[in-house]
Amino acid sequence: MTHQIHIIGGGLAGSEAAWQLAEAGIRVRLSEMRGVEGTPAHQTDHLAELVCSNSFRSDDPNNAVGLLHAEMRALGSLILRCADAHKVPAGSALAVDRDGYSAAVTAAIAGHPMIDLVRERVDTLPTDTPVIVATGPLTGASLAGAIGDATGADALAFFDAIAPIVHAHSVDMDVAWMASRWDKGETKDYINCPMTREQYLAFHQGLIDGEKGEFKDWEKDTPYFDGCMPIEVMAERGVDTLRYGPMKPVGLDNPRTGRWPYAVVQLRQDNALGTLWNMVGFQTKLKHAEQVRLFRTIPGLENAEFARLGGLHRNTFIQSPKLLDGTLRLKSRPQIRFAGQITGCEGYVESAAIGLVAGRFAAAELLGRTFAPPPLTTALGALLNHITGGADAETYQPMNVNFGLFPPLEGARGGRKRKGDRKAMMADRAGEALREWMAA
Repeated sequence: MTHQIHIIGGGLAGSEAAWQLAEAGIRVRLSEMRGVEGTPAHQTDHLAELVCSNSFRSDDPNNAVGLLHAEMRALGSLILRCADAHKVPAGSALAVDRDGYSAAVTAAIAGHPMIDLVRERVDTLPTDTPVIVATGPLTGASLAGAIGDATGADALAFFDAIAPIVHAHSVDMDVAWMASRWDKGETKDYINCPMTREQYLAFHQGLIDGEKGEFKDWEKDTPYFDGCMPIEVMAERGVDTLRYGPMKPVGLDNPRTGRWPYAVVQLRQDNALGTLWNMVGFQTKLKHAEQVRLFRTIPGLENAEFARLGGLHRNTFIQSPKLLDGTLRLKSRPQIRFAGQITGCEGYVESAAIGLVAGRFAAAELLGRTFAPPPLTTALGALLNHITGGADAETYQPMNVNFGLFPPLEGARGGRKRKGDRKAMMADRAGEALREWMAA
């Protein structure tokens, strides 16, 4: 098949961009390296594989990421369609059976008559056709060098850590219990492992003293992204940091004591069968043997069997606010677009969202049409604006979608509004703006 555009990378962004282009009648070549060679983080050769959490975070439309879900669904997102079809219980969050979800994305892309899925490593940027670079945080060294040459600037980098996954049958439910925080909703979606003060302090010290993976010379000065901070790095920030973060006990009544524990470790369902559960917020760079030893000191996990242990990989992204125009094209070479985490957005949903708009921008251009950017008051528009100019290029760091990226409400300075009211009003404003934009 002769293609009209080349997409490099079959992650969430590349898959979504390919789908949007193909649905618009554009012939696509989608190149994915996995299937030829692996990466330090991926486990399969499926497209759009989730390498960290299995959660797409909140699905509440009054939350910024939940609003982004709603907008993507309205625009025919493949990623959200497959996520919805393979969701597992997670309270108000959208979590998925990661294997079923990624298999569905792969089948949809491979089966589309307008997409040629090619398993190959691409080391240079094509010059004979428009291209979308969606290689994500694990861009190969040769291609990263080519991107550096094209952008005239060095790529930035940070570490991203992976949380362990536990077999459900190995959790001691005589110690742990099922509950959602504050018992919100009708379901109890999390396994909770309680800790006393003494147990927590010993665990905290174990995180600090535990043997960690060593850095290579080129990694030593690479900063972490706060949204995926290794738990032992959080522990180093203070003895109570974890109790106000991933090990927060508030709103979780232990049915055996009727009280909140001193600290708690939560596990969230990771597959549809409910046989695998991931340790929420427990991304780590501890060595594997140390993880097994230390995590088995957690009450309820004394005999834990691990389907996957934590890991660490490096992420790369470009200075998008300086390098890209408002339609995600490289200013110095407009035939090249970027999408996904390599642009500096953070999170599964955000990556797919930027893939969606990159695909639509490219489709409109190839069809000789115009595609106006989403309004700034929408989640899509706010995220796109942040990436392409709203952020300070010199201090640019990965960012999840949040209401802080949206224009303030009119008259917001004139009176104080409750946080919930403000979010609901911003979500309502976004919904109206999206409907008008889609109609136009």
